[in-house]
Amino acid sequence: MIDIPRALTAAQLRHNGEAGRAFIAALPALADRFLDQWDLRLDGPSMHGWAALVLPVVHRRDGTPAVLKLQLPDQETEGEPLALRAWDGDGAVRLLAHDETTGTLLLERLDPTRTLAHVEDAREAVLVLARLLAHLTATPAPAGLRRLADIAPALLDRTRRALPRVSDPAARRLIADCAAAVREVADDPGDRLLHWDLHYDNVLASARAPWLAIDPKPLVGDPGFELLPALRNRHDPADTRWRFDALTGVLGLDRARARAWTLGRVLQNCLWNVESGTPLEYEQLDIARRLRDHAP
Repeated sequence: MIDIPRALTAAQLRHNGEAGRAFIAALPALADRFLDQWDLRLDGPSMHGWAALVLPVVHRRDGTPAVLKLQLPDQETEGEPLALRAWDGDGAVRLLAHDETTGTLLLERLDPTRTLAHVEDAREAVLVLARLLAHLTATPAPAGLRRLADIAPALLDRTRRALPRVSDPAARRLIADCAAAVREVADDPGDRLLHWDLHYDNVLASARAPWLAIDPKPLVGDPGFELLPALRNRHDPADTRWRFDALTGVLGLDRARARAWTLGRVLQNCLWNVESGTPLEYEQLDIARRLRDHAP
């Protein structure tokens, strides 16, 4: 029997409704199927994010540790195996097996008790993440991934419909400025392989490398679209400009373009809030305001 954490069930119901309920109900049989198919046995308590159940396992044949990741396939998760194969363990967790129909992954086991969030010096954590981003985005993007070239025009179209629903004039003006920044760079959306969700809890320690990325939501685009999680997590308003300069410096990015795409990422998140009827997030608005008002 596997343990399905209540928090995962609640998150699936909140985000995916009936599809999430069906996914949770199917998890025991799905886990049993792949434990048998890939000759695995359980090796510890269940782990989870908001979207996936992660089971520590070992290969029955030779005792090699791994993790079985069970998730509901969607636009964000379907590109994960493509990106992990492209990186092939270089800077990211290694993919050991994948079932295309269910989206189930077998991954090497890293150390979940040692994440980049545990590094006490926030500036050092930013630099570690920046170096990892520079390495990952140097890999050519494989075919079949979502593209920022398609996402950016859709963001601008959605903005026109969303702005009238933003009641606060300052926030409405800031979102409009984010859209204006995207409009300036939308014709050159980039072609690099992006992780798209590289925050401190998605960087784990490993025996074979100091730090490795997990849980990509990959797309093809400009690395400037990668920077917001490093600015937003462990948010420190006084450090926003330092973080932005450090990230763009390590990645070798044009700061004006990186600023525009970072504002684009804020725009994307704000549109999700407006469209779902949830409050705009202070940290993101603060980051956007500081980047807008102190342009490179």
